[in-house]
Amino acid sequence: MKPTSISAEALFEAQRSTLRWEWVAGHAHPERRFDEAAVRDAQSAADLVGYLNYIHPYRVQIVGRREVAYLSFSSPEDQERRISRIVTLEPPVIIAADGVAPPDRLVAMCDRAEIPLFVTADSAGHVIDIVRAYLAQLFADRITRHGVFMDILGLGVLLTGESGLGKSELGLELISRGHGLVADDAVDLYKVSQSALEGRCPDLLLNLLEVRGIGLLDIKAIFGETAVRRKMRLKLIVHLVRKETMEREFERLPYEPLYEDILGIPVRKVVITVDAGRNLAVLVEAAVRNTILQLRGIDTYQEFIARHQKAMEHGEE
Repeated sequence: MKPTSISAEALFEAQRSTLRWEWVAGHAHPERRFDEAAVRDAQSAADLVGYLNYIHPYRVQIVGRREVAYLSFSSPEDQERRISRIVTLEPPVIIAADGVAPPDRLVAMCDRAEIPLFVTADSAGHVIDIVRAYLAQLFADRITRHGVFMDILGLGVLLTGESGLGKSELGLELISRGHGLVADDAVDLYKVSQSALEGRCPDLLLNLLEVRGIGLLDIKAIFGETAVRRKMRLKLIVHLVRKETMEREFERLPYEPLYEDILGIPVRKVVITVDAGRNLAVLVEAAVRNTILQLRGIDTYQEFIARHQKAMEHGEE
């Protein structure tokens, strides 16, 4: 299930080793959370993290060297007013970066208002990048799909189809041919940007592949570290169908590439018939190679149509 918020304590612990930060104020309210409406309305993680800005409330406010100078080098009255305005923004967390010490008035204000204040020596820009990436992943739209997700020739490929068609057996053969497994049976797909889907394996099924008649196989233990992947961007769906389904529902030579919509993102799709004597692993590899060519702007079908049209024109002459 997609999280709708996160506490200051959870954020602190998640990035503690990466940003090496300290919690210097606001300890009394570790469960302080992001505003759920702000998370829901955010177009991206950039709406949830940024430099100190009085226009954008409910987001993590980053205080770097310039922001500290803005708060510090002013009259006591102006400093008090500027720092007090931060409380009205209701930030879930304030982070002082660039290795600068936050003003004493800011520390005191965070303690009074119970706003967690973290301090790190890392640059403000780096902190923003790390926290944004973490929140983008945490709050990403997600869906779980049935299938086998693999890295084939560097392309993230999801093998789908009816139960019992041999998707896992096909995955095992592709692994034996040097390709990598991401997930079997259940694949968690995350919308990591407006045009990209990232597939990962649920922790329960990590490195496991189930083959009928054999049982569960630990792919990492059998084939080694290089046979598994942590995650991949989804670029292609290979849908396996029975012969009668192919003849009834799909064109043998589609005029336009097929796409399937997942979380609002169109994903290229090819349909392969499962039939006796067909080498599915070779067919999948060919489909992947053809997709790579299409992504590079080389469309074999359109080139054939152009040749055909040219031949017809010459024939008429």
